[in-house]
Amino acid sequence: MQPHTTNPEHIKKLADKIKGIRIAMLTTVDQDGRLVSRPMGTQEAEFDGTLWFFTQASSPKVDDVQQEQQVNVSYSKPGSDTFVSVSGTAHIVRDKAKIKDLWNPALKAWFPKGLEDPDLALMRVDATQAEYWDAPGGPVVTLVGLAKSLITHQPANDIGTDEKLTF
Repeated sequence: MQPHTTNPEHIKKLADKIKGIRIAMLTTVDQDGRLVSRPMGTQEAEFDGTLWFFTQASSPKVDDVQQEQQVNVSYSKPGSDTFVSVSGTAHIVRDKAKIKDLWNPALKAWFPKGLEDPDLALMRVDATQAEYWDAPGGPVVTLVGLAKSLITHQPANDIGTDEKLTF
């Protein structure tokens, strides 16, 4: 699959931000128009602008995506104060070759029938934009920066960075 973005620098930056974060929160819009979030395990595939998740084709999140393809995937890296929000378009993929390619035996904990499960599917999220915030100095530096801001009545500009990435 070819990357769907024309900005390889943003792909690399986002890949670096989410690398090693296994669990994300996927937010969909349900049949009643409400936002619904649930934890999902991001599959280990080289990030090229697309995120992959295993799911049951009969799950409510699949119904949500078939109604409204716009989703959000949020990542948080505990201990490093890195937070990432990825907006994108979700698609349900039933391609057996792709499922086999991304399969990991540890997934049997959630999908006991394994690759033979007829309900097994992938959710592909094509990123359209992402935003991240991180504080490379950690929580102590962040707290000191916030305290300094409260004392000086100046914006806390030195406690981290945020950037919007467009794909």
